[in-house]
Amino acid sequence: MMRITITERAAKFIHRMIALGGGEPGSGLRLAVRPGGCAGLTYDFSIEADPPPGDEVVEGPDFKVYVPPGSRPYLEGITVDFVDTLMHSGLTFTNPNAGSQCGCGSSFSTKGGAPSPGQGCGKR
Repeated sequence: MMRITITERAAKFIHRMIALGGGEPGSGLRLAVRPGGCAGLTYDFSIEADPPPGDEVVEGPDFKVYVPPGSRPYLEGITVDFVDTLMHSGLTFTNPNAGSQCGCGSSFSTKGGAPSPGQGCGKR
């Protein structure tokens, strides 16, 4: 079972996303990694009623987190938080697998380097 930590602030924000995004009771957050951003990999998330086939289901606080197979190595041990400042409002990620990240924190590269585009970390 994967280890993903979701802070209380992030859980409140995700609950709002589910409610405002038209999510049904039991909907979950799909968290993935895909090629992109200035550092090579970027986080991608969406609200899903059910996990797509092959996704691992991780129990979050009162909701589920769906993680596609190709994203699992990049997201193992991640902490998801929420910040609301003058400069940034949204989810933030503390990723023990990241070797470096861009200045805004929305993309990262792994300690071993990012995969080349097309390897599809978060493709459905």
